[in-house]
Amino acid sequence: MIEISGLGKTFIGQDGAAVRALDDVNLTVQENEFLTVLGPSGCGKTTMLKMIAGLLPWDQGEIAIGGAPVRGPGPDRSMVFQNFALLPWATVLDNVAFGLRMRGVGKKEREERSRELISLVGLSGFESKRPGELSGGMQQRVGLARALAVEPSVLLMDEPFGAVDEQTRRLLQEELLAIWEKNRLTVVFITHSMEEAVLLGDRVVLMSARPGQISEIVPVPLERPRSSDVGGVERSSDYVNITAYLWERLREMHEERSVVAGSGPSV
Repeated sequence: MIEISGLGKTFIGQDGAAVRALDDVNLTVQENEFLTVLGPSGCGKTTMLKMIAGLLPWDQGEIAIGGAPVRGPGPDRSMVFQNFALLPWATVLDNVAFGLRMRGVGKKEREERSRELISLVGLSGFESKRPGELSGGMQQRVGLARALAVEPSVLLMDEPFGAVDEQTRRLLQEELLAIWEKNRLTVVFITHSMEEAVLLGDRVVLMSARPGQISEIVPVPLERPRSSDVGGVERSSDYVNITAYLWERLREMHEERSVVAGSGPSV
């Protein structure tokens, strides 16, 4: 379980001005839950995710995982980034095995584990290729396999499919659903897509415009497993209605922000 209490963060810009990114964020992520997070651009979604990962400090509040306070990165968490973040000089096998090597796992064991995961994400036969020889979707599969290799209890995903084309995105969504249904990790998944948030999530966390706060948490009562019939899920009335509702809420936020931005004194 991930527990976030009263979380706040202020950045200081190059001009010395303070920017409040997050303010009094309170959130509980249940064990083995697939939680998706949606909100306007700049609302602090990625900032919050990096704090859960232990990659960024915060000004106020607490984050605990399994009752233990987060004080930095830990072996219980893995993160998948939008920009792949692979080692360009290393092979697919070496990229997937990287975290295991850093933890001192022997060569035979880490290569066996890495080959299993390479197969799981559909890249068997590409073990000796380097990232520059792969498509964007294939690179993201490598990133996912690398994150899973260290057997985390929490998987943090920052718009992992945002940099690939729509067809590849849909395939990766199905693969991720199948992997999650098999392994049941706790997942926190950041996205800008209402459709993706609903398709993948048990609940959708809707964040407000900066400073980011939890505006609403929307349950997704769609049956699982979903990976075997994604088309059926997307045609269901629950999927259509929840997606439409999320868009209405986001549009309201954009309109409110536009009014505030244009409400200064006339000259």
